[in-house]
Amino acid sequence: MHSETYPRATLVSGETPLTHLPSLSEDLGIDLFIKRDDVAGSPLGGNKARQLEFYLGAARAQGADTILITGAVQSNFVRTAAYAAASLGMKSVVQLEERVPERDGIYHTSGNVLLLRMLGAEIMHYPEGEDEAGADAALRARAEALRSEGRVPYVIPLGLENPPLGALGYVRAGREIVASGQAFDVVVVASGSGATHTGLLTGLRAAGSTARVIGSCVRRPKAQQEARIRRVLELLSELTEDTRAVAAEDVQIWDGALAPGYGQVGEAASEAMAMMAGREGILLDPVYTAKSFAAIPALCRAGEIAKGARVLFVHTGGLAALFGYQSDLEGGLPVLG
Repeated sequence: MHSETYPRATLVSGETPLTHLPSLSEDLGIDLFIKRDDVAGSPLGGNKARQLEFYLGAARAQGADTILITGAVQSNFVRTAAYAAASLGMKSVVQLEERVPERDGIYHTSGNVLLLRMLGAEIMHYPEGEDEAGADAALRARAEALRSEGRVPYVIPLGLENPPLGALGYVRAGREIVASGQAFDVVVVASGSGATHTGLLTGLRAAGSTARVIGSCVRRPKAQQEARIRRVLELLSELTEDTRAVAAEDVQIWDGALAPGYGQVGEAASEAMAMMAGREGILLDPVYTAKSFAAIPALCRAGEIAKGARVLFVHTGGLAALFGYQSDLEGGLPVLG
């Protein structure tokens, strides 16, 4: 089976821009491009819109009237799901997990949290940030309660035991990149839940691209993330034959910008944000895109990305989270020479 055989709710109309970054290309000695998935889907959208097309397609096929999803307090996935549900005439129940320690009131009320309230989502809270099974169980318990009220809920799960329907959105995106006619030596993307990374790798390979695909860790260290990506690929193989084009050595992980941890702003992420904003006028968020873009200058300096290489950075969005990190950023980003 292929991604086109699954029900899909159209949230991303048309292709997202794929453009050259001239200033950073000159600075880094490479030919650098950006895939602007930060403009996919809803306002302040991002990669989650592509994933949600397949989850909400399945939900509509089952006659669902309510979407349930779990994620971090400033989760872009959760906020985008609430937007998508509202746009399709559905209700949303969102569960916010405490994944980032010692955050202030701004983090818990601004950014994506504010948007959730504006979208009319029902908000639940879960005290643990590293308990995927428990978070999913809490959602399913709420779904059962909704069924008893006559509602038709659909749970978008988090744990690895579930079919990664969202990855199908990035199988499509990988094919979209190849169909653009642009060929790349290296593609860099954020690697978190694994759906975007595995889907993109699968789509690129299935469409004939031999580009080295590097997943930059945003939540777990390299060894843990590599194991997760391999597991998601196994699960994705049950949904689509496209994974047959992926070899074991195609799974490549970099975690040089992960510190000090998920949802926390480190030096590498701060420098990446300053570099992209100051040289290209494009904003990155501190949780995903700053930590993923940071891989490119670091690997260029290390000689792991060759001079003159054609490199694609996949901007997965998430800019609403910027406002939740006001306390971290109000001192300003580093001035880079």
